[in-house]
Amino acid sequence: MDAFASFFEARSESRWDSFKNFHQISPAVQSHLKLVYLSLCCALVASAAGVYLHLLWNIGGFLTGLATIGSIAWLLASPCYEEKKRVGLLMAAALFEGASIGPLIDLAIQIDASILVSAFVGTGLAFACFSVAAMVARRREYLYLGGLLSSGLSMLLWLQFASSIFGGSTAIFKFELYFGLLIFVGYIVVDTQDIIEKAHYGDRDYVKHALTLFVDFVAVFVRILVIMLKNAIEKEEKKKKRRD
Repeated sequence: MDAFASFFEARSESRWDSFKNFHQISPAVQSHLKLVYLSLCCALVASAAGVYLHLLWNIGGFLTGLATIGSIAWLLASPCYEEKKRVGLLMAAALFEGASIGPLIDLAIQIDASILVSAFVGTGLAFACFSVAAMVARRREYLYLGGLLSSGLSMLLWLQFASSIFGGSTAIFKFELYFGLLIFVGYIVVDTQDIIEKAHYGDRDYVKHALTLFVDFVAVFVRILVIMLKNAIEKEEKKKKRRD
């Protein structure tokens, strides 16, 4: 009994020490992170507005995808002192991105609207948990994963390129979904620590940092939503076969 008590006491102390690691983030960096996450929340609202515009007027598609890429490129090319312009470009990119994934959202609503809510809540919880994990960890602890994730992302892109040319099976599609989800969940941790580390060294470009986290959030959300939709469609097909 004493051994179990000492074990759980040690576990609780280690967890408390981990949460005290928030103190390693200076007040200036904490203020920067508040701006980053506030901008991220505004970008998500703008993205939701883009989805709504697609549902009203069916504007999402190839052109909104190009507009998203153009807005992001313009934002990254703009100097940091043009703050209002860059914030506006971030909101525009988020709006166009929301319109671009609008057809997927529309499909989810037609099949089962609860899937959309579950996917968003699941993404939000995963994003929050991995972001907090990156914050309470020791500085630069997870940055080494960036190279592995970049290699995995490169492999995923080449796999998608090969599938588009030679055709892909259902197994490859599932692998791309789950492997891509794993990669972008890892990027949440790495990018959060990278933002903190850059802020410690004076890089307080909160608009660019919010854009990075927004891309991670959308990438995870889309993959979770596609996985849940695929599972729901497969369940419906199985029910129809049983009825027949």
